[in-house]
Amino acid sequence: MRLKTQSKGIVYLVGAGPGDPGLITVKAVECLRKADVVIYDYLVEKRLLNYAPSNAERIYVGKKGAQHTLEQRAINHLLIKKAKQGKVVVRLKGGDPYLFGRGGEEAEAVASEGIAFEVVPGVTAGIAGPAYAGIPVTHRDFTSTLALITGHEARGKKTDKIDWGKIASIGTLVFYMGIKNLASLIKNLLIHGRTEDTPVAIIRWGTTHKQETIAGTLGDIIKKVEEKRLLPPAIVIVGKVVDLRDKLNWFETKPLFGKRIIVTRAREQSGKLSACLEEFGAKVIELPTIKIMPISDYNRLDSAIRKIGEFDWLIFTSVNGVDGFFNRLFKLGMDTRVLKGAKICSIGPATTERLLSFGVKSDCQPSRFVAEAVLEELRKTGEIKGKKVLMPRSEIARELLCDELTKMGAKVADVAVYRTVADSSSKKELIRVLKEGKVDMVTFTSSSTVRNFIKLAGKRESHRIARDIKFASIGPITSKTIRDYGFKVSIEAKEYTIPGLVNAIVASYCHSEE
Repeated sequence: MRLKTQSKGIVYLVGAGPGDPGLITVKAVECLRKADVVIYDYLVEKRLLNYAPSNAERIYVGKKGAQHTLEQRAINHLLIKKAKQGKVVVRLKGGDPYLFGRGGEEAEAVASEGIAFEVVPGVTAGIAGPAYAGIPVTHRDFTSTLALITGHEARGKKTDKIDWGKIASIGTLVFYMGIKNLASLIKNLLIHGRTEDTPVAIIRWGTTHKQETIAGTLGDIIKKVEEKRLLPPAIVIVGKVVDLRDKLNWFETKPLFGKRIIVTRAREQSGKLSACLEEFGAKVIELPTIKIMPISDYNRLDSAIRKIGEFDWLIFTSVNGVDGFFNRLFKLGMDTRVLKGAKICSIGPATTERLLSFGVKSDCQPSRFVAEAVLEELRKTGEIKGKKVLMPRSEIARELLCDELTKMGAKVADVAVYRTVADSSSKKELIRVLKEGKVDMVTFTSSSTVRNFIKLAGKRESHRIARDIKFASIGPITSKTIRDYGFKVSIEAKEYTIPGLVNAIVASYCHSEE
């Protein structure tokens, strides 16, 4: 709905989904990307806030049990105030804004002020939670009827708005916020015709790594909930479809389900590793310990690029090296045609793939992704003595490759194209997460991630947490750095790549459960 008074700003009532950040809609992301202000709730996955511009104002108005950051009337006023300042306001709400989310009240409030608004529906926990717990809410062999009900209404009082006689006859019942009133819900269902052997499931933190599911019947579910001491937020699902859980439980059986794993890669490079770990069910905590920065002086690199026709070999040891080299090449007004006289060597499939993205094919890729393997491969290609070799890489790269090529008679130009520096922005959060004591593993993809992790966490804290947390390494060089600091390497990738690291992590947990 758009009104004539759009100059006063606009409010988007946006459903953030049930918890899994991957379940947010495309339109919701589009709204976040143009937001001036994001006003968000307790159940919203915080990573979704990263879709908003860095300069967007972020305001938390969450309600947790009886703890309200702002009362509903104050939230309504805040939406109106920000919109009247001409801002694009995104009201980010867990699940769907119009389903037990008081989104209707907020829409009424802004509409009454003549403020433009739109509603972006979201995936609701009442459908997604059961799906992630292996329970389809409808199934033609069991039921074709479904009711979504708020558990807060079911208190057996005169104000009770639920027609229990009608509700009890519906095939599948999903109660939101029903834990506190579970006894009352069950009592009313039994009074109105449901039997004690009716299947029931309680799903807490559905679709997230913290998901916990208790299955039982109307006759024994209260006892099971008390034994597990299950607390909100949770939904209650009643009906024969619950029996399908044993066959269809796909999410909680993932090999890394429930594992909390820290990713220390640079923020702009953490995506692939995080996505792979999440695919296997892990909760990823991105806490970058390094960041990739441009070099301060381009004179040596520019000189090498201008003389590129004089080199016989270009050796790329990382994706960052590729990016840094070609970005500068283009900056100088040149293109890939100037490389026609040189052979290209790359370490690892990711580096080879990045070269291809620039239209350059590697002539040589060692089977192992370390400097030693590069030397072996280059020896196979023929005479190295007298050849001119350019190595665009980090300012703090290992000297081994350069030294050994020099010993073989090559004329090596080892030129920095990027810097790796400590990222202190995550220090506070890193220390908090470690002290919380709920981390299962820390992943390291380079020696610099190791050094800076220990620098940020502190040696004493690092040694304390190392007793309970596994350290996973991408390869032997990184592992050596971990051991040099006195730590144990629990997992080392056999193939020194991101997929290789993930496979090693998954295999370690699968074997530990056998």
